[in-house]
Amino acid sequence: MHLNEQLAAYVRGKKVAFIGAGVSHKELIPQFVEMGAKVTLCDKKPNLEAFGEYGETLKQLGIGLSLGENYMDGFEGQDIIMRTPGFEFYTPALQKAHEHGAELSSEMELFFKYCPCEKVAVTGSDGKTTTTSLIAAMFEAAGRTVHLGGNIGRALLPILGEVKPEDEAVVELSSFQLISMDQSPNVAVVTNVTPNHLDHHKDMAEYINAKRNILLWQQPPCRAVLGYENDVSRGMKADCKGEQVWFTRLHDTDNGAFLRKEDDMLCMAENGVVTPVLAHSEMKLRGLHNVENLLAAIAAALPTAVLFIAIGLLCGACFNDKQVGGVCGALLTNVSAWLSGTWFDIALVGGVFQAIAECLPFFHAVQAGRYALAGNYAGMWPELLWVGGYALVCFAAAVFVFMRKMYADRL
Repeated sequence: MHLNEQLAAYVRGKKVAFIGAGVSHKELIPQFVEMGAKVTLCDKKPNLEAFGEYGETLKQLGIGLSLGENYMDGFEGQDIIMRTPGFEFYTPALQKAHEHGAELSSEMELFFKYCPCEKVAVTGSDGKTTTTSLIAAMFEAAGRTVHLGGNIGRALLPILGEVKPEDEAVVELSSFQLISMDQSPNVAVVTNVTPNHLDHHKDMAEYINAKRNILLWQQPPCRAVLGYENDVSRGMKADCKGEQVWFTRLHDTDNGAFLRKEDDMLCMAENGVVTPVLAHSEMKLRGLHNVENLLAAIAAALPTAVLFIAIGLLCGACFNDKQVGGVCGALLTNVSAWLSGTWFDIALVGGVFQAIAECLPFFHAVQAGRYALAGNYAGMWPELLWVGGYALVCFAAAVFVFMRKMYADRL
């Protein structure tokens, strides 16, 4: 378990109440105990047996328990109360504890406070899950290590100690998470804001103000991406602290992403330059052709996966357990990235470097993926032959080296 020292210093010796033992809290409670916090679990469940297998974990941890109908009595005297998104922020018992000195926080608030890498966050009434997933996929395609969380992905605070400054955190945030946040991401996206969850918010104004928190605490350099078509998200331009751009399907813009009417191209306009990115016809998300695209993506990914398995087996046969971690870890990762064209266009370097790259499988694996995404299956298959051929050679070499070693050991 990798613990974050700043977080550990913050909670050490403090009385911390967790409201409920949901997915993220199940991971966090043992971590907070290890970091020296005096933990109390406040939950509606009547007894430890009601937690199933996790009840035994709670018993072994020896934490305080405030269970049953009056579970909120456990808020009294706490230094920090960890709220879940599903527990309404303005619950009287919670606000009373806050008035008596308890700090109200949550998994996502503490992650934002101590996360060492850039944070990109998306909110909105519609479209936020798809947008968040696409942003994460783009960063991954660029070779970045991405931590996907918030409303989707996994809980991020439990893995805070594993996050490196060069990584990218991409999170989806709901109004329930944002309502109490006093930290904003480096890049904030608001897709739209329409009446939603009003059975959990006092009124529409409270709902909108919760969404605004994704922008209000930004510090330059920062970027805000706002949906132009929606009146509320468009009006949030006044909340922006740094660079602001639009995205719009119905209008052209000189500041952001738009669908150009004259040729149906998705374009990005920035600093007076309009860059066509993709033809609308190439990114449809419905229809039978998506079955073909999925099959093509699987066909593109599977040979590449087999290739790396074969390389791993070959390294395992050639090196001892201490050496193989370095060879198949940082060295292989960096070599394959540099020689694949993932980070930059190989043709820009040209010469001997390009010739070497084009003779290795990494370049062809990336090309196969690009052809698959563009729907150019005819161009994809020759690239996959390169990848598959190298995989077979590596498998054969791994078997040969392993058999030689077995034979030598018998002598």
